[in-house]
Amino acid sequence: MHSASRRSLPVLVLALLSGLLALTAGPAAASKPTPKVPAPPAACANKETPPPPVDTSEKPAPGKAAPSPLPVPAQPAGGPRMGDCGIVVPDGALNPPDTTAASWLVQDLDTGAVIAAKDPHARERPASLIKTLLGLVVVSELKPDQVITPTKEDASQECTCVGITAGTPYTVDQLLHGLLMHSGNDVAHTFATALGGVDAATAKMNALAASIGATDTHAATPSGLDGPGMSTSAFDLSVIFHQAMKHREFANAVGTKEFQFPGAPGKPPFPIYNDNKLLGHYPGFLGGKTGFTDDARHTYVGGADQNGKRLAVVMMRAEQRPTKVVDQAAQLLDYGFGLTKAGAQPVGQLTGPAQAIDPNTGQPAGSANGSTNAATAKDDPFGVTGWVLTLVVAVLIVVGFIVGHRRKQLSVPQD
Repeated sequence: MHSASRRSLPVLVLALLSGLLALTAGPAAASKPTPKVPAPPAACANKETPPPPVDTSEKPAPGKAAPSPLPVPAQPAGGPRMGDCGIVVPDGALNPPDTTAASWLVQDLDTGAVIAAKDPHARERPASLIKTLLGLVVVSELKPDQVITPTKEDASQECTCVGITAGTPYTVDQLLHGLLMHSGNDVAHTFATALGGVDAATAKMNALAASIGATDTHAATPSGLDGPGMSTSAFDLSVIFHQAMKHREFANAVGTKEFQFPGAPGKPPFPIYNDNKLLGHYPGFLGGKTGFTDDARHTYVGGADQNGKRLAVVMMRAEQRPTKVVDQAAQLLDYGFGLTKAGAQPVGQLTGPAQAIDPNTGQPAGSANGSTNAATAKDDPFGVTGWVLTLVVAVLIVVGFIVGHRRKQLSVPQD
């Protein structure tokens, strides 16, 4: 009887060790979830190219071929939900206001979080919103006080125009106000000439767009007039505006309501006014840009600061009826501020120059939201190894107790 009990002791110890080690394996496995494999992008309309043009503005020049459409990334920039074709809002959120826009996006101007969107990667034409990309190139390469003298070709562009005079010197800052406040196509061509010519300027615009993750964008003209292969998206223009608003010269220009622009030699300066009608009317409005062509329809970008929260909205292929586009933009900004006040979670994340996005979460790689293992390690300072060692010690204590108890039993006379 006693020898059988002694033989069963190692079996009991092994069983206890196996059971305890199995328990420790549970948390370790739970801390390493199987990564989700993102679904391929849905077959949305206008995923490769904008809708067909309504005129001949995109016909290539004689002897030139039309550029091929930009490739569609295997995974949508900004996270998996940015590949959706329809409305993208936080779980449980109220529906956004109705708009005439084919696509739109509301972002946090400080963090780049996407608050809500509609078909964010649909490829559309930017119209004059492409001037935000040109403006970003300008503030990145040219000094505000640098002097530029327009040519006769610069001054004779298809308008909208500010009214520059060939041979008259202007500073970069003065021209930037004319570009962004009054959407001057003559100013856009002047900047293009200063950057090495139209082809060189558009090449710089496209290279900069690609470097910040604006993979839907191809600038065919520096002004936004339609041209072969012209395309962008609500997501891309949000990325571009986000980066541009980090530059003081750009932010000052889009936020200026009235500016005294230099006149021709012997003539006084004349006022130019900001085309963005929300400036001075919408609470905390920071500025933005409007655009229109027959092919692009109405496009819009604008931002506002309310109670320390800065949001911006981009709208593509919108119409002025039954509600003006600026009023639709104001409603989307109201909606975005409501979501952030309620603590709604972002639905994506804008890309940036040095920012990798985790495709599983749509958050910056390594962030708290995108790194479950890091969060687990922080919440569990003991670690798996520490727990295993503790449990082994506990087993040894139990074994010692059992052995001691058995010896005490053996020392007692048996009947």
